[in-house]
Amino acid sequence: MDGLLASGVNPTLGIVIFMLGGLAGAVFYLPFKKVIGWAWESYWLVYAVFGLVIVPWVLALTFSPNVFDVLRAAPRGELWYTYLCGAAWGFGGLTWGLMIRYLGFGLGLAMGAGLTSAAGTLFPPMLKGADAIREMFTTPSGLVSVLAALISLGGIVLVGMAGMSKEKELSDEEKKKAVAEFDFKKGIIAVLFAGLMSAGMSFGLQGGSKIEALALTIEPATSVTWKGMPVLVMVLLGGFTVNFFWCVLLNIKNKTAADYVRPEGPVLLSNLFFAALAGTIWCSQFICFKTGEPKMGQTSYVGWAVLMASQILFSQLLGVALGEWKGTSRKTIHLLVSGLVLLLVSAVVAGYSGYLGQG
Repeated sequence: MDGLLASGVNPTLGIVIFMLGGLAGAVFYLPFKKVIGWAWESYWLVYAVFGLVIVPWVLALTFSPNVFDVLRAAPRGELWYTYLCGAAWGFGGLTWGLMIRYLGFGLGLAMGAGLTSAAGTLFPPMLKGADAIREMFTTPSGLVSVLAALISLGGIVLVGMAGMSKEKELSDEEKKKAVAEFDFKKGIIAVLFAGLMSAGMSFGLQGGSKIEALALTIEPATSVTWKGMPVLVMVLLGGFTVNFFWCVLLNIKNKTAADYVRPEGPVLLSNLFFAALAGTIWCSQFICFKTGEPKMGQTSYVGWAVLMASQILFSQLLGVALGEWKGTSRKTIHLLVSGLVLLLVSAVVAGYSGYLGQG
Protein backbone atom coordinates (compact mmCIF):
# COMPACT_ATOMS: atom_id res chain seq x y z
CA MET A 1 0.00 0.00 0.00
CA ASP A 2 2.76 2.46 0.93
CA GLY A 3 4.45 1.78 -2.41
CA LEU A 4 1.28 2.63 -4.29
CA LEU A 5 0.80 5.92 -2.48
CA ALA A 6 4.45 6.84 -2.95
CA SER A 7 4.07 6.38 -6.70
CA GLY A 8 0.97 8.56 -6.75
CA VAL A 9 -1.33 5.61 -7.45
CA ASN A 10 -4.36 5.49 -5.17
CA PRO A 11 -7.30 3.59 -6.72
CA THR A 12 -9.68 4.46 -3.89
CA LEU A 13 -9.07 8.16 -4.41
CA GLY A 14 -9.34 7.63 -8.17
CA ILE A 15 -12.80 6.06 -7.80
CA VAL A 16 -13.93 8.92 -5.54
CA ILE A 17 -12.75 11.47 -8.12
CA PHE A 18 -14.56 9.62 -10.92
CA MET A 19 -17.74 9.52 -8.84
CA LEU A 20 -17.54 13.25 -8.16
CA GLY A 21 -17.33 13.67 -11.93
CA GLY A 22 -20.43 11.53 -12.30
CA LEU A 23 -22.26 13.75 -9.83
CA ALA A 24 -21.33 16.81 -11.90
CA GLY A 25 -22.57 15.09 -15.06
CA ALA A 26 -25.89 14.28 -13.38
CA VAL A 27 -26.71 17.77 -12.13
CA PHE A 28 -25.20 20.10 -14.75
CA TYR A 29 -28.57 20.59 -16.49
CA LEU A 30 -30.32 22.00 -13.39
CA PRO A 31 -29.09 25.62 -13.72
CA PHE A 32 -30.77 25.83 -17.14
CA LYS A 33 -34.12 25.73 -15.34
CA LYS A 34 -33.31 29.19 -13.99
CA VAL A 35 -32.80 30.72 -17.46
CA ILE A 36 -35.73 32.95 -18.42
CA GLY A 37 -36.84 34.11 -21.87
CA TRP A 38 -33.97 32.67 -23.92
CA ALA A 39 -34.12 30.19 -26.75
CA TRP A 40 -32.31 26.87 -26.28
CA GLU A 41 -29.53 27.78 -28.71
CA SER A 42 -28.75 30.98 -26.81
CA TYR A 43 -28.22 29.52 -23.37
CA TRP A 44 -26.53 26.44 -24.88
CA LEU A 45 -23.95 28.65 -26.62
CA VAL A 46 -23.10 30.42 -23.35
CA TYR A 47 -22.81 27.00 -21.69
CA ALA A 48 -20.47 25.85 -24.47
CA VAL A 49 -18.24 28.93 -24.30
CA PHE A 50 -17.68 28.46 -20.57
CA GLY A 51 -17.72 24.67 -20.34
CA LEU A 52 -15.72 23.87 -23.46
CA VAL A 53 -13.33 26.83 -23.72
CA ILE A 54 -12.99 29.19 -20.75
CA VAL A 55 -12.98 26.76 -17.80
CA PRO A 56 -10.68 24.11 -19.34
CA TRP A 57 -8.23 26.70 -20.64
CA VAL A 58 -8.09 28.54 -17.31
CA LEU A 59 -7.24 25.24 -15.62
CA ALA A 60 -4.77 24.25 -18.35
CA LEU A 61 -2.89 27.55 -18.06
CA THR A 62 -2.91 27.26 -14.28
CA PHE A 63 -1.82 23.64 -13.86
CA SER A 64 -0.10 22.81 -17.17
CA PRO A 65 2.56 25.51 -17.65
CA ASN A 66 3.87 23.92 -20.85
CA VAL A 67 0.50 23.43 -22.55
CA PHE A 68 1.34 25.57 -25.62
CA ASP A 69 4.75 23.95 -26.10
CA VAL A 70 3.15 20.52 -25.76
CA LEU A 71 0.54 21.21 -28.39
CA ARG A 72 3.16 22.62 -30.77
CA ALA A 73 5.36 19.54 -30.35
CA ALA A 74 2.58 16.94 -30.39
CA PRO A 75 2.13 14.64 -33.43
CA ARG A 76 -0.34 16.21 -35.85
CA GLY A 77 -2.17 12.91 -36.25
CA GLU A 78 -2.86 12.61 -32.53
CA LEU A 79 -3.96 16.23 -32.29
CA TRP A 80 -6.44 15.72 -35.13
CA TYR A 81 -7.63 12.44 -33.63
CA THR A 82 -8.45 14.03 -30.26
CA TYR A 83 -10.04 17.06 -31.96
CA LEU A 84 -12.26 14.93 -34.24
CA CYS A 85 -13.29 12.65 -31.38
CA GLY A 86 -14.36 15.79 -29.55
CA ALA A 87 -16.32 16.89 -32.62
CA ALA A 88 -18.09 13.51 -32.67
CA TRP A 89 -19.01 14.06 -29.04
CA GLY A 90 -20.21 17.54 -30.02
CA PHE A 91 -22.81 16.10 -32.37
CA GLY A 92 -23.94 13.68 -29.68
CA GLY A 93 -23.93 16.37 -27.00
CA LEU A 94 -26.33 18.52 -29.03
CA THR A 95 -29.01 15.87 -28.53
CA TRP A 96 -28.14 15.15 -24.88
CA GLY A 97 -30.48 17.95 -23.84
CA LEU A 98 -33.25 16.54 -26.05
CA MET A 99 -32.80 13.17 -24.37
CA ILE A 100 -33.45 14.73 -20.94
CA ARG A 101 -36.22 16.89 -22.38
CA TYR A 102 -38.23 13.91 -23.68
CA LEU A 103 -37.37 11.23 -21.09
CA GLY A 104 -36.49 13.14 -17.93
CA PHE A 105 -33.30 13.15 -15.86
CA GLY A 106 -33.65 9.59 -14.61
CA LEU A 107 -34.51 7.54 -17.68
CA GLY A 108 -32.81 9.82 -20.21
CA LEU A 109 -29.43 9.93 -18.53
CA ALA A 110 -29.56 6.23 -17.65
CA MET A 111 -30.06 5.08 -21.21
CA GLY A 112 -27.80 7.64 -22.86
CA ALA A 113 -24.97 7.17 -20.39
CA GLY A 114 -25.42 3.40 -20.67
CA LEU A 115 -24.69 3.41 -24.39
CA THR A 116 -21.82 5.83 -23.90
CA SER A 117 -20.40 3.64 -21.13
CA ALA A 118 -20.53 0.46 -23.18
CA ALA A 119 -18.85 1.98 -26.23
CA GLY A 120 -16.41 4.20 -24.34
CA THR A 121 -15.09 1.72 -21.78
CA LEU A 122 -14.04 -1.38 -23.68
CA PHE A 123 -13.19 -0.09 -27.16
CA PRO A 124 -10.56 2.64 -26.51
CA PRO A 125 -8.03 0.31 -24.79
CA MET A 126 -8.54 -2.22 -27.58
CA LEU A 127 -7.41 0.39 -30.10
CA LYS A 128 -4.01 0.47 -28.39
CA GLY A 129 -3.08 -2.90 -29.88
CA ALA A 130 -2.85 -6.60 -29.17
CA ASP A 131 -0.83 -6.17 -25.97
CA ALA A 132 -3.53 -3.99 -24.40
CA ILE A 133 -6.25 -6.44 -25.41
CA ARG A 134 -4.24 -9.36 -24.02
CA GLU A 135 -3.72 -7.53 -20.73
CA MET A 136 -7.44 -6.84 -20.41
CA PHE A 137 -8.40 -10.51 -20.75
CA THR A 138 -5.45 -12.42 -19.31
CA THR A 139 -4.25 -10.53 -16.21
CA PRO A 140 -6.16 -10.51 -12.88
CA SER A 141 -6.45 -6.71 -12.90
CA GLY A 142 -7.65 -6.68 -16.50
CA LEU A 143 -10.25 -9.38 -15.92
CA VAL A 144 -11.57 -7.67 -12.78
CA SER A 145 -11.77 -4.32 -14.58
CA VAL A 146 -13.75 -5.93 -17.42
CA LEU A 147 -15.99 -7.53 -14.76
CA ALA A 148 -16.54 -4.09 -13.25
CA ALA A 149 -17.58 -2.74 -16.66
CA LEU A 150 -19.97 -5.68 -17.17
CA ILE A 151 -21.51 -5.20 -13.71
CA SER A 152 -21.94 -1.53 -14.55
CA LEU A 153 -23.70 -2.43 -17.81
CA GLY A 154 -25.90 -4.87 -15.89
CA GLY A 155 -26.94 -2.07 -13.58
CA ILE A 156 -27.62 0.19 -16.54
CA VAL A 157 -29.81 -2.50 -18.15
CA LEU A 158 -31.85 -2.86 -14.95
CA VAL A 159 -32.33 0.89 -14.69
CA GLY A 160 -33.39 0.95 -18.33
CA MET A 161 -35.86 -1.89 -17.65
CA ALA A 162 -37.23 0.13 -14.75
CA GLY A 163 -37.69 3.04 -17.13
CA MET A 164 -39.55 0.91 -19.66
CA SER A 165 -41.72 -0.53 -16.88
CA LYS A 166 -42.49 3.01 -15.79
CA GLU A 167 -43.41 3.87 -19.38
CA LYS A 168 -46.05 1.11 -19.41
CA GLU A 169 -47.51 1.89 -15.98
CA LEU A 170 -48.03 5.65 -16.02
CA SER A 171 -50.62 7.51 -18.03
CA ASP A 172 -49.53 10.29 -20.36
CA GLU A 173 -50.88 12.82 -17.87
CA GLU A 174 -48.85 11.33 -15.01
CA LYS A 175 -45.67 11.23 -17.09
CA LYS A 176 -46.02 14.84 -18.08
CA LYS A 177 -46.38 15.94 -14.46
CA ALA A 178 -42.73 15.05 -13.94
CA VAL A 179 -41.48 15.52 -17.52
CA ALA A 180 -43.53 18.19 -19.30
CA GLU A 181 -42.63 17.09 -22.85
CA PHE A 182 -42.38 13.32 -22.25
CA ASP A 183 -42.20 11.45 -25.57
CA PHE A 184 -40.73 7.94 -25.43
CA LYS A 185 -40.18 7.49 -29.19
CA LYS A 186 -38.46 10.83 -29.69
CA GLY A 187 -36.48 10.18 -26.52
CA ILE A 188 -35.19 6.80 -27.74
CA ILE A 189 -34.03 8.31 -31.05
CA ALA A 190 -32.19 11.00 -29.09
CA VAL A 191 -30.69 8.35 -26.78
CA LEU A 192 -29.31 6.23 -29.63
CA PHE A 193 -27.66 9.15 -31.37
CA ALA A 194 -26.47 10.97 -28.25
CA GLY A 195 -25.21 7.84 -26.51
CA LEU A 196 -23.18 6.44 -29.39
CA MET A 197 -21.72 9.72 -30.61
CA SER A 198 -20.91 10.87 -27.08
CA ALA A 199 -18.58 7.91 -26.69
CA GLY A 200 -16.24 9.97 -28.88
CA MET A 201 -15.34 11.87 -25.71
CA SER A 202 -13.91 8.70 -24.18
CA PHE A 203 -12.02 7.82 -27.37
CA GLY A 204 -10.49 11.29 -27.50
CA LEU A 205 -9.58 11.58 -23.81
CA GLN A 206 -7.92 8.16 -23.86
CA GLY A 207 -6.30 8.66 -27.26
CA GLY A 208 -3.71 11.30 -26.41
CA SER A 209 -0.96 9.22 -24.79
CA LYS A 210 1.87 10.92 -26.73
CA ILE A 211 0.50 14.35 -25.83
CA GLU A 212 0.44 13.37 -22.17
CA ALA A 213 3.99 12.03 -22.37
CA LEU A 214 5.15 15.38 -23.76
CA ALA A 215 3.34 17.19 -20.92
CA LEU A 216 5.51 15.26 -18.45
CA THR A 217 8.81 15.86 -20.24
CA ILE A 218 8.81 19.35 -21.78
CA GLU A 219 10.03 21.91 -19.24
CA PRO A 220 8.46 23.37 -17.21
CA ALA A 221 6.81 19.95 -16.87
CA THR A 222 3.18 19.38 -15.94
CA SER A 223 2.57 17.20 -12.88
CA VAL A 224 1.27 13.66 -13.30
CA THR A 225 -2.13 14.65 -11.89
CA TRP A 226 -2.70 17.34 -14.54
CA LYS A 227 -0.91 15.73 -17.50
CA GLY A 228 -4.24 15.19 -19.28
CA MET A 229 -5.10 18.90 -19.55
CA PRO A 230 -3.51 19.42 -23.02
CA VAL A 231 -5.54 16.45 -24.27
CA LEU A 232 -8.71 17.74 -22.63
CA VAL A 233 -8.50 21.19 -24.24
CA MET A 234 -8.05 19.62 -27.69
CA VAL A 235 -11.02 17.27 -27.29
CA LEU A 236 -13.24 20.06 -25.97
CA LEU A 237 -12.13 22.37 -28.79
CA GLY A 238 -13.54 19.83 -31.25
CA GLY A 239 -16.78 19.70 -29.30
CA PHE A 240 -16.96 23.49 -29.11
CA THR A 241 -16.57 23.87 -32.86
CA VAL A 242 -19.69 21.80 -33.53
CA ASN A 243 -21.73 23.43 -30.75
CA PHE A 244 -20.70 26.95 -31.74
CA PHE A 245 -21.66 26.67 -35.41
CA TRP A 246 -24.92 24.89 -34.66
CA CYS A 247 -26.03 27.44 -32.07
CA VAL A 248 -25.09 30.40 -34.26
CA LEU A 249 -26.99 28.87 -37.21
CA LEU A 250 -30.05 28.47 -35.00
CA ASN A 251 -29.65 32.03 -33.73
CA ILE A 252 -29.73 33.24 -37.34
CA LYS A 253 -32.53 30.91 -38.45
CA ASN A 254 -34.77 31.58 -35.45
CA LYS A 255 -33.79 35.25 -35.13
CA THR A 256 -32.80 34.75 -31.50
CA ALA A 257 -29.39 36.45 -31.51
CA ALA A 258 -30.92 39.35 -29.58
CA ASP A 259 -31.28 37.00 -26.59
CA TYR A 260 -27.73 37.88 -25.56
CA VAL A 261 -28.81 41.44 -24.75
CA ARG A 262 -32.32 40.75 -23.47
CA PRO A 263 -34.15 40.67 -21.16
CA GLU A 264 -32.27 43.59 -19.68
CA GLY A 265 -30.88 44.16 -16.22
CA PRO A 266 -30.78 41.52 -13.50
CA VAL A 267 -32.52 38.87 -15.62
CA LEU A 268 -29.86 39.14 -18.34
CA LEU A 269 -27.08 38.77 -15.78
CA SER A 270 -28.95 35.88 -14.17
CA ASN A 271 -29.31 34.08 -17.51
CA LEU A 272 -25.61 34.52 -18.27
CA PHE A 273 -24.66 33.31 -14.79
CA PHE A 274 -26.80 30.17 -14.79
CA ALA A 275 -25.86 29.17 -18.36
CA ALA A 276 -22.19 29.66 -17.50
CA LEU A 277 -22.67 27.71 -14.26
CA ALA A 278 -24.13 24.79 -16.20
CA GLY A 279 -21.07 24.77 -18.47
CA THR A 280 -18.69 24.94 -15.53
CA ILE A 281 -20.39 22.03 -13.75
CA TRP A 282 -20.51 20.00 -16.97
CA CYS A 283 -16.78 20.49 -17.65
CA SER A 284 -15.99 19.34 -14.09
CA GLN A 285 -16.88 15.74 -14.90
CA PHE A 286 -14.12 15.42 -17.50
CA ILE A 287 -11.63 17.32 -15.39
CA CYS A 288 -12.34 14.70 -12.72
CA PHE A 289 -11.90 11.94 -15.32
CA LYS A 290 -8.47 13.12 -16.46
CA THR A 291 -7.19 13.89 -12.95
CA GLY A 292 -8.53 10.58 -11.62
CA GLU A 293 -6.84 8.47 -14.31
CA PRO A 294 -3.30 8.69 -12.86
CA LYS A 295 -4.60 7.39 -9.53
CA MET A 296 -5.74 4.14 -11.19
CA GLY A 297 -2.39 3.11 -12.65
CA GLN A 298 -2.60 0.51 -15.41
CA THR A 299 -6.39 0.10 -15.10
CA SER A 300 -7.19 3.77 -15.75
CA TYR A 301 -9.48 2.83 -18.65
CA VAL A 302 -12.09 1.57 -16.17
CA GLY A 303 -12.61 5.18 -15.11
CA TRP A 304 -15.03 5.80 -17.97
CA ALA A 305 -17.36 3.04 -16.73
CA VAL A 306 -17.21 4.44 -13.19
CA LEU A 307 -17.87 7.98 -14.43
CA MET A 308 -20.92 6.90 -16.44
CA ALA A 309 -22.21 4.57 -13.71
CA SER A 310 -21.94 7.36 -11.15
CA GLN A 311 -23.71 9.75 -13.47
CA ILE A 312 -26.58 7.29 -13.77
CA LEU A 313 -26.65 6.62 -10.04
CA PHE A 314 -26.88 10.27 -9.12
CA SER A 315 -29.30 11.07 -11.95
CA GLN A 316 -31.69 8.41 -10.67
CA LEU A 317 -31.52 9.79 -7.15
CA LEU A 318 -32.21 13.22 -8.60
CA GLY A 319 -35.08 11.79 -10.65
CA VAL A 320 -36.59 10.31 -7.49
CA ALA A 321 -36.24 13.66 -5.72
CA LEU A 322 -37.98 15.41 -8.63
CA GLY A 323 -40.88 12.95 -8.55
CA GLU A 324 -40.12 11.22 -11.84
CA TRP A 325 -40.76 7.75 -10.31
CA LYS A 326 -43.82 8.72 -8.30
CA GLY A 327 -46.79 6.40 -8.84
CA THR A 328 -44.79 3.46 -10.23
CA SER A 329 -45.26 -0.11 -9.02
CA ARG A 330 -43.18 -2.02 -6.49
CA LYS A 331 -41.77 -4.12 -9.35
CA THR A 332 -40.48 -1.00 -11.11
CA ILE A 333 -38.95 0.35 -7.92
CA HIS A 334 -37.26 -3.02 -7.28
CA LEU A 335 -35.73 -2.93 -10.76
CA LEU A 336 -34.52 0.61 -10.16
CA VAL A 337 -33.01 -0.15 -6.75
CA SER A 338 -31.36 -3.35 -8.05
CA GLY A 339 -29.78 -1.39 -10.89
CA LEU A 340 -28.48 1.29 -8.54
CA VAL A 341 -26.98 -1.34 -6.23
CA LEU A 342 -25.14 -2.93 -9.17
CA LEU A 343 -23.79 0.47 -10.17
CA LEU A 344 -22.38 0.94 -6.67
CA VAL A 345 -20.90 -2.57 -6.72
CA SER A 346 -19.25 -1.86 -10.07
CA ALA A 347 -17.45 1.15 -8.56
CA VAL A 348 -16.11 -1.00 -5.71
CA VAL A 349 -14.95 -3.74 -8.11
CA ALA A 350 -13.29 -1.13 -10.33
CA GLY A 351 -11.37 0.18 -7.35
CA TYR A 352 -10.22 -3.34 -6.50
CA SER A 353 -9.00 -3.85 -10.07
CA GLY A 354 -6.84 -0.76 -9.65
CA TYR A 355 -5.07 -2.30 -6.67
CA LEU A 356 -4.58 -5.61 -8.51
CA GLY A 357 -3.01 -3.71 -11.39
CA GLN A 358 -0.22 -2.53 -9.11
CA GLY A 359 0.52 -5.97 -7.68
